[in-house]
Amino acid sequence: MGIVNVPAEAYYGSQTQRAADNFPISDLKFQAAFIHALALVKHCAAQANKKLGLLDPELADPISRASREVMDGKYDSQFVVDIFQTGSGTSTNMNMNEVVASRANEILTGQKGGKSPVHPNDHVNLGQSSNDVIPSVVHISALMLIDERLIPSLKFLKSALTAKANEFKDIRKLGRTHLQDAVPMYLGQEFSGYARQIELAVDRIRGAEPRLAELALGGTAVGSGLNTHQDFAHLVIAMISNHTGLPFVEAQNHFEAQSAQDAAVETSGALKALAVSLIKIANDIRWLASGPRCGIGEINIPSLQPGSSIMPGKVNPVIPEAVLQVAAQVMGNDTTIMMGGQAGNFELNVMLPVMAYNLLQAIALLASASGVFAQKCVSGITANREICAGYIEKSLALVTGLVPEIGYDKAAAIAKKAYDNGKTIREVAIEENILSVDKIKKLLNS
Repeated sequence: MGIVNVPAEAYYGSQTQRAADNFPISDLKFQAAFIHALALVKHCAAQANKKLGLLDPELADPISRASREVMDGKYDSQFVVDIFQTGSGTSTNMNMNEVVASRANEILTGQKGGKSPVHPNDHVNLGQSSNDVIPSVVHISALMLIDERLIPSLKFLKSALTAKANEFKDIRKLGRTHLQDAVPMYLGQEFSGYARQIELAVDRIRGAEPRLAELALGGTAVGSGLNTHQDFAHLVIAMISNHTGLPFVEAQNHFEAQSAQDAAVETSGALKALAVSLIKIANDIRWLASGPRCGIGEINIPSLQPGSSIMPGKVNPVIPEAVLQVAAQVMGNDTTIMMGGQAGNFELNVMLPVMAYNLLQAIALLASASGVFAQKCVSGITANREICAGYIEKSLALVTGLVPEIGYDKAAAIAKKAYDNGKTIREVAIEENILSVDKIKKLLNS
């Protein structure tokens, strides 16, 4: 293919450089989580091949050392290939193979680069193909990020919402349906619903984990396992599980694991459901806190920064607004992942890089937004008891409490009279003398 110029300071080689030159499409690169998981595969593969007698320890150990250094983030700047590249992710796999081989050669000879004594394909990529490595790394990096960041953030948010549910359990307020006044409830009940949404979101995400835990390693080019040892995948995956503490297993069917990305699509769907939940919760909280004098104002959220460049004293619900934007981004990511999932043409999905990028970004965004939401907004919410009580007394829906005693039609007539005359339900009910004052008080306060 001719000569290609590689920067002298680079650890990558000609294949990476060609890819960098061929795909000057965006400034998007694989996240560190993906790169570090890919390096983990190379580390475990070298050790597995050494154990199987396929790779000399004098080569395997420098490969492992170089891979661990990549896992530690020492060479993040060397991964230069754009996300929008060959659909198998081969360019990024070779970027890793070249960096690891280059560093291993430096360990052995004092000179980085080259293909001897460590060769990027023959040694670093031994027993592997981009076609089984990249789908596996999608699963490994996603499950690690979910376990290490997203689930802890969601548990923190659920805990914050549950704390508010308990704190507000005795505060009566007006319920609302169709954006209209409804019957009374407790503010704590409202927050308990939010907490349950997050709890269910965790369950949905956890539900996808057994499919994410299946790895395509061992399938090589098309799923048939050509050019790999029959015990290679088992050994590598056991090492990956031991390193991460996560229950990774070899795919039950390698042809499914490489030609489809249904687990990624399923996981993204669970993330989208979480995004929808966050939209509902964030919107409710910013509406309930609207005001401070001319909105609903049943709760207060922490004041974090000036809200206007022109209106002094204005403070906006900036954290809920940030959460809404994250949720919108995640829903867009899901659409991209859905489209990518349809690109499993015959024996290989050819939109792996963009699927991986969007999946990892969605997980990371949701983890960060959930934690910030809990810490900077939910934990600092306070209730306005007087406002909550005042809305109940003014509400026409309060008449619903009288229905069991006087029937729907009489209750509707009382509500209409109260509305027409600008009076409360309590005032009209007492005027009409439909029940004793004590009975009315009991029914309306229940």
